Amino acid sequence: MYATTGYRNAALRKTLLAAALAASFSGAIHAQATSGRISGQAPIAENETVLVEGANGLVREVPVDTKGRYVADALPLTTYKVSLRVGGNTVDSRDNVTLRVGIATDVSFESSAPSAAHAQDLSGVSVSATALPKIDVTSVSSSTIITSQDLAKLPLGRSAESIALLAPGTVPGSTYFKNALGGSVVSFAGSSVTENAYYVNGLNTTDPLSGFGGISLPYGAIDQQEVLSGGYSAAYGRSDGGVISQVGKSGTNEWHAGAQVLWAPAFAQSDARDIRYLHGGDEKGTIFQRNAQNKQWVTTVDGYAGGPLIKDKLFIFAAVEAQRTEGNDVGSRNSAYDTQYRYEDPKGYVKLNWNINQNNILELTGLSQTHRSTGEKYNYDYDTLSNGDYASDDQTLKTSARIWVGKFTSYITDNLTLTAMYGKSKLSYYNEPIDSGVTGPFIGGADQQNPALTGGRIITNGQTLDTIDNPDHKSSNRNLRVDLNYKLGDHSITAGIDNQDSKDIQDGTTIGGAGYELWYAHGDADKNVSDNPYVGMPGNYPGGQTGYFAYIRHYNTLATVAVKQRAQYVEDNWQVNDRLLLSLGVRNDQFTNYNPFGVAYLRLTKPQWAPRLGFSWDVNGDSSLKVYGNAGRYFLAMPASVALRTASGSLAVNEYYTYTGIAADGTPTGLTPIASATGGGVSPNGEYGQAPDPKTVSAKNIHSESQDEFILGFDKQLNDAYVWGMKATVRHLNNALDDVCDNGAISRAAEAQGADLANVTIGSCYLSNPGRANVYQLKSADGGYTNVTVTNKDFGFSHLKRNYYGLDTYLSHPFDGTWGAKIDYLYSRSYGNTEGQVRTDVGQGSVSASRDWDYETLMEYANGYLANDRKHVIKFYGSYQVAAEWMLSANVTVASGTPRECLGLYGTAQNDPSGYGSYYHYCDGQPTRPGDKGRNPWQENIDLTAEYRPEWAGKKLAFNATVFNVLNQQRANQIDPVYGTTTTVKDSYQRVISYQTPRYFRLGVTYDF
Repeated sequence: MYATTGYRNAALRKTLLAAALAASFSGAIHAQATSGRISGQAPIAENETVLVEGANGLVREVPVDTKGRYVADALPLTTYKVSLRVGGNTVDSRDNVTLRVGIATDVSFESSAPSAAHAQDLSGVSVSATALPKIDVTSVSSSTIITSQDLAKLPLGRSAESIALLAPGTVPGSTYFKNALGGSVVSFAGSSVTENAYYVNGLNTTDPLSGFGGISLPYGAIDQQEVLSGGYSAAYGRSDGGVISQVGKSGTNEWHAGAQVLWAPAFAQSDARDIRYLHGGDEKGTIFQRNAQNKQWVTTVDGYAGGPLIKDKLFIFAAVEAQRTEGNDVGSRNSAYDTQYRYEDPKGYVKLNWNINQNNILELTGLSQTHRSTGEKYNYDYDTLSNGDYASDDQTLKTSARIWVGKFTSYITDNLTLTAMYGKSKLSYYNEPIDSGVTGPFIGGADQQNPALTGGRIITNGQTLDTIDNPDHKSSNRNLRVDLNYKLGDHSITAGIDNQDSKDIQDGTTIGGAGYELWYAHGDADKNVSDNPYVGMPGNYPGGQTGYFAYIRHYNTLATVAVKQRAQYVEDNWQVNDRLLLSLGVRNDQFTNYNPFGVAYLRLTKPQWAPRLGFSWDVNGDSSLKVYGNAGRYFLAMPASVALRTASGSLAVNEYYTYTGIAADGTPTGLTPIASATGGGVSPNGEYGQAPDPKTVSAKNIHSESQDEFILGFDKQLNDAYVWGMKATVRHLNNALDDVCDNGAISRAAEAQGADLANVTIGSCYLSNPGRANVYQLKSADGGYTNVTVTNKDFGFSHLKRNYYGLDTYLSHPFDGTWGAKIDYLYSRSYGNTEGQVRTDVGQGSVSASRDWDYETLMEYANGYLANDRKHVIKFYGSYQVAAEWMLSANVTVASGTPRECLGLYGTAQNDPSGYGSYYHYCDGQPTRPGDKGRNPWQENIDLTAEYRPEWAGKKLAFNATVFNVLNQQRANQIDPVYGTTTTVKDSYQRVISYQTPRYFRLGVTYDF
């Protein structure tokens, strides 16, 4: 294998290369790392050292211990030359050693005694993904590492989430949800889409408002992306889903530059499927939303340059990316406009690396990302399926992120290393409301207008302005990490702090147009619109005899809120003997959430111990078979935006009316108020605009969301070309945080415990640990507080449950210059009565303020398959060099469908005791658990890329063509579960929410020099 002195190095049986595959088989000891390390064995000799020389000018010389072992830690990601030296003379060498983030790359030297004959005239060898697939026995966690080389080959979407979907256990999130910059979201191993963490060069870039996604690098600036699906070390937390960690490229001693242009032309897209009504009268089978006319053109231009500003000392790497999307989107019958939109998504990245001296390194990163949306709206005629006149400009949205990160590494001694990272991010969320020229309200649910009054057509006023987000809305985030590692014999001990402060500044939404929304609805004429809070039967009022009614919605939030997160940890990676490694760690997290007045309404600062225990057993002692496992607890903080609905005095009130006519502008006439509990507008969650006492917002004994995880697996080298492995994962949610709104149950418990109900104030909703006993502080008339304990039995709840079981198996062949591939099969089960912070089935994105747990009736028969459950998922990806100039690559996913459900009115009587409408786990008066209605269809998605890299251009020029969804399979991702009643089935029931993206092509030209 090594052309050094003609011998085959037997010690290379311990080379740790599984982690160097396109998808590594087990992750780093320190997840979310930004560096790697080199370690290995050497023959024992006096005055023996290992010299590490990087392409970035870094030079380190470390000793070989009395057992013949050495390690060079915290190395920036680049290629290295590694030399064995005795008495200052080089006796053996390995060149082009490529590091992977967080991974220990083994570079071992021959077991025979070193001699001068081995020195100076050695040819290089690459310890990289093209080498033999040895197994990394130094890691205990589960991660997938995708390198820039992999990204250049595989047919992928240009986002962190698209890359993350290569990892087992990762599935697409609902199309209901988008991240702060308009991109998609993902779910890891049964967790909700807001429970993940994002990192760029070590900085936590997770959306500080609600946890939907995070900021990521320009695609061409990604050196490596690590996807953590479990088992990461005590150094990191704040996620009980998964972790997406990107490390950006750095400059080296050689100048390199390049550019790329990509086109996804509209003419090469297949028509999307229209969404149709499945229920209703004349509407059944007709088009609800026209998608076949939707087309878009995407152009992406990017470039990069990197090299030395001062050779061996100071380096720069810079990259820019500009993506422009132009297309049209036809709205549903409820919003019948063809919006012709433009999205502009520029990104920028620059990184400076300064080798201050051999022992101290400074890295500085700057990152910017913007998403800007503009457009025009045209009236759309669903009778002729064609556009009409110009209606208005679309709302202008501009979300911008600016980030900088500084990281300092000091090799204080051979055994003591200090790393410190500090970073800041600032986001602005500018929006410019639509100037529709209409003074009337936005009209929602227009297809629910009484057809006896409209002649079966929809009447609207042309108002396209719905809600207005505050244009001065901003957020900020600061993250400080300090880590100190000390090697003591067989122990590598690391301790550190991880502090983060987030602030949501002037966040709020109001209703535009006339200052209120107008909604039409249809229900059972002889049933209350709502039982709690009480809203009467429409049939008792003029115009409501057939169940048609309308309501006016008032909504307003505006506040500045903050979150403070602190953590400390210590961890020992103990090499017990040559075959057994133990990773023993513990982390302590503290979280504090503040209301708009700077007062803590949620203080979780008592010790929250999160143990992390792992092992790795090199069974045969030659890195050919590893058995590994870990157990850990993970805590999750509440994001900042939770305070907007729970602690800031928000307004969300509906006023209900029947009507006897509809004016030409779509507004109802002949209005008659429907009787209500307040005599006017009602709010199911008690949001009447008054800021609550911060001591009464959450349960007094509340605990953070936490999850326990257990993993056991093995990796087996079958031969020099293949590695096979299996892994079992179990996840159990211990606590969740959600609002509980059954003040009747709280009142009964308070009275039973001796409280004078006339002298205490009981709120409407409390942030709680659902499924457990909660202690609430009720404000007394004398200014004091009365503690009331409300048990699970008092609420009528079952215990909280979210369990995940997964069994994963894979077979991998690393790229050997001709071909490389990995196939992975995962069988999993995700079930329980709570998805987590959000509800995918109905698209409810109010973090920890979902309909779940508000009332007992909503949780009856809630236990079932959870929304992100996919029992079977097969993933395959790889590349084949069919000729010297041609390469083919594929990315294939075959997945079973997500569970279906039916949500109707409550019980056999089909009434609405909690005032939430058709959101109970009953269908046609019968109990229906999630999944009882079967599943959405299987999906088989195939993406292919062909690349031509001609010899006549020195292979610096490349042409590529990618086709996504080759089969043009367009099956339902999700359907609407809201049923209604036996007598009045909702028109929207079982209607498709979204289909798979239809087939489209992407063409590209790349030049690197």
